[in-house]
Amino acid sequence: MQLDVPTSVGPGRLTVSAAPEPTAVLWLGHGAGGGIDAPDLALLASRLPDRGITVIRYEQPWRVAGKRVAARPATLDVAWLETAPTVRELADGLPLVVGGRSAGARVACRTAASTGAAGVVCLAFPLHPPGRQDASRLDELREPDVPVLVLQGGRDPFGGAEQLVAELGTQTGVRVVEVPGADHGMKVAKASAFGPADVRDLVTASVEGFVREVSSRP
Repeated sequence: MQLDVPTSVGPGRLTVSAAPEPTAVLWLGHGAGGGIDAPDLALLASRLPDRGITVIRYEQPWRVAGKRVAARPATLDVAWLETAPTVRELADGLPLVVGGRSAGARVACRTAASTGAAGVVCLAFPLHPPGRQDASRLDELREPDVPVLVLQGGRDPFGGAEQLVAELGTQTGVRVVEVPGADHGMKVAKASAFGPADVRDLVTASVEGFVREVSSRP
């Protein structure tokens, strides 16, 4: 099901992959370089509903309008927050976990408190712009006061899993799962012992387990 939602910065679009008997809802945003058809977002939308988790993917207004350049972070947050009441209505009282890939993960982190999320799922969190170690987004990852799961490629040019763990230090509440050999798009080299099917299974199992865990918290 698709649902266009008006916001003050233009209409966005929700694509709902409903679980037959849902126990939780996972709301995901896309990155700055692609849409909701990104492989990891599409994967979760195809696999999790049969496991009792409804997945809602959100297309930001800039993407719906056919623009090629993403809106500024503040504008992304506005659209996300103004769409949250509709998502809450769709969730119908079920626990809501928010998240996204890359820029979408940043939005989810920055707005987690306002959306009342039970947890945050970050797919390929862009810790640093490539080659810009001085420009860190670590504070955004630390912002949520709810549990955060980060699935990070081992060779992500925006900051690999090992670097992310090192910079987080003793930060509690943020769980990092390394996707061995994966880049920012969660792709692995053809010669990698950890293949595409392994990536898909790891992403699915990690997100499913996290959503179930945070959704059962009092």
